[in-house]
Amino acid sequence: MSQDTLDLFANPPAPPEQSEAPGDDGTLPLDRYAERAYLAYAMSVVKSRALPQVEDGLKPVQRRILYAMNEMRLAAGAKHVKSARVVGDVIGKYHPHGDSSVYDAMVRVAQDFSLRYPLVDGQGNFGSRDGDSAAAMRYTECRLTPIAELLLGEIDRDTVDFAPNYDGAFQEPRLLPARLPFVLLNGASGIAVGMATEIPPHNLREVAEAVCHLIRNPEATLDDVLALLPGPDFPGGGQLISSPEAIRDAYTGGRGSLRLRARWRVEEMARGQWRVIVHELPHGVSTAQVLAEIEALTNPQPRAGKKEVSQEQKQLKQLVLGVLETVRDESSEAAPVRIVLEPRSSRIDRDEFMAVLLAHTGLESSTSVNLTMIGTDGRPQQKNLVQILREWIDFRFRTVDRRTRHRLSEVDRRIHILEGRMIAFLHIEEVIRVIRESDEPKPALIAAFGLSEVQAEDILEIRLRQLARLEGFKIEKELAELKEEREGLQHLLDSRGAMTRLILREITDDAKKYGDERRTLIETVAPVAAAEISVADEPVTVIVSKNGWVRSRQGHGIDPASIGYKAGDFAFALIETRTVWPLVVIDTNGRAYTVKVSDLPGGRGDGTPITTLVEFQDGGKLAQVLSAAPESNWFFANSGSYGFLCALADATSRQRAGKAFMTLEKGEKVLAPAPARGNWIAAVSENGRILVFARSEMKVQAGGRGVIVMKLEDREALAAVAVPADDAVLRIEGIGRGGKVITIELKPAQRETLRHRRTAKGMALAPKIKPDRMEG
Repeated sequence: MSQDTLDLFANPPAPPEQSEAPGDDGTLPLDRYAERAYLAYAMSVVKSRALPQVEDGLKPVQRRILYAMNEMRLAAGAKHVKSARVVGDVIGKYHPHGDSSVYDAMVRVAQDFSLRYPLVDGQGNFGSRDGDSAAAMRYTECRLTPIAELLLGEIDRDTVDFAPNYDGAFQEPRLLPARLPFVLLNGASGIAVGMATEIPPHNLREVAEAVCHLIRNPEATLDDVLALLPGPDFPGGGQLISSPEAIRDAYTGGRGSLRLRARWRVEEMARGQWRVIVHELPHGVSTAQVLAEIEALTNPQPRAGKKEVSQEQKQLKQLVLGVLETVRDESSEAAPVRIVLEPRSSRIDRDEFMAVLLAHTGLESSTSVNLTMIGTDGRPQQKNLVQILREWIDFRFRTVDRRTRHRLSEVDRRIHILEGRMIAFLHIEEVIRVIRESDEPKPALIAAFGLSEVQAEDILEIRLRQLARLEGFKIEKELAELKEEREGLQHLLDSRGAMTRLILREITDDAKKYGDERRTLIETVAPVAAAEISVADEPVTVIVSKNGWVRSRQGHGIDPASIGYKAGDFAFALIETRTVWPLVVIDTNGRAYTVKVSDLPGGRGDGTPITTLVEFQDGGKLAQVLSAAPESNWFFANSGSYGFLCALADATSRQRAGKAFMTLEKGEKVLAPAPARGNWIAAVSENGRILVFARSEMKVQAGGRGVIVMKLEDREALAAVAVPADDAVLRIEGIGRGGKVITIELKPAQRETLRHRRTAKGMALAPKIKPDRMEG
């Protein structure tokens, strides 16, 4: 999503006044009403539900849960209480939504496998990494974790703004005064309207170091920050194998994809045997998922709508069973992840053994990075790493400034009261006399001693023993301490350097207290496991019938007469190719699909419908089929006389739904592709004209419509094309007079007189025929 769209959500443009105002009957045009309703809904989801704030890294429901628990005095040292109590308090006071949504949010911030630094200390069943759901909230208990103090410790010091709750009965914080950037520590995941976020977690110590470096060096670059904060740190550990360039790109633009891999060790056993123990998995991958994937590989089931497993599934089964003997889950409370993989033979290469499993299971997977969040300006935006840290640093300076001013006001108030008490202490007899003799002691005290109303009220409220001699010394001592503290507070407000040093010291202390070692290993030299299945390079012949049945036979030189077909079906193409080459299918819409020749059924059966191997789009049907080396060059043309040259690899696709390849106008057909063997292109029209022009005149492109091949007459179509070898005979087949099949052979010398420039009309063939095929 572009930044312009993100800006639209945060600040929707005001519509014109004439269309904004309701009509005389109080109605609005439907388009204006729909625009208003959609923008209101979209902004509500974006800003009040799905995206975290850059300041405290929390979504509204998470913030309300933590604040409610803090108000219930459920700090780390408190006794656990039922989760239902917390959920009820959150719903009743701050978040009027379903109890399951609130409880699910609380469960997530309590799971140590979901959050790098959990904020809720759960007691009971709070789910598992295998996808097991938490117990009902009437069974589980909760309280805050110690690290939640970093979010809530300064909440009562006027550090953040408060706002009325949904019914105005209570006040709730707009933000929490986070002492560290929790948006990076725990990350976030959410889907809004038109945008989403996927922020990975990071290590507390590394984030603290990066923040401190950026505070000391405001002009620091992304590379400077990445030297201290090299990448995500997931709660389950694992291994980050993406290149430094990929990691840097993700943090530069705020979007990317990172490759993760499990961590394992090899256990040596008796008599030379060995086994692999997987003890850490990529983030988001569970033990149950890995076991299910291995089960699907070794015991494949037919895909939806199919009667039997595909050739690819059979090959994968053979591949995995060829290296893997057994797999067991030995995970326990002591070892949260322990997957035992035993090879079929100790002679199997250990790297190859793991390469097979990494390529086809979640032991190696990708995680997306999308650093979209609501910034300090209240607008959702995709930010880079330095931008996130700088915005949080600005927020922290504002928070500490407000905290200091709040404490300064408390100190001034206390000093003011103590100064009044000192006056009363020094003039105790006179104070007592004024109080005893006056009907209105407060005004009398103010008039007699020059006190303020606050000081007079305090003197009237204190007990007489607080004016004893010993209390006088205490007042003097407290006054001296408070005046010294006031000087320090005022110095913080007046000196940016002093406040900077204080913030750096607090961040360093918090990092020492709550920081831990990195869990995710960043190993950039590990190659990504290849997912290719090794196939023997052998000659085969692909047989395609007119009704779209496809099969293969070993070897070349097969007699077409020996090939049988279903009743009413007949030959469409007989292609001599190799098992390692792709089979490219082009449909009537010009879309190209790719099938592995090694996946085709063999033997002397009828084969399988080609529709079981590819998914034709938009009503497309089989038009042409070819197979050759991917690097070989071909000439593609349509009956509208447009064509282009390209390598066969440009027509291949990894998707079963194929890809757009040839652009066709209505009524145009795909002609048989011609292998580009020579330096001259031949084209024949259905009216029996032929044109030969230099291959260098034809455009080379990876797909599309191409350029004009030869000029056609009205309602005429191009019939066939060829790129014969320079010394080859060009053969043209067609229908002559009386419906007789005629073949015209043109030797290289005979083609000399037919040469012209591309887009010319060409010359008539002799004898006159209606061509339908050409090869050379």
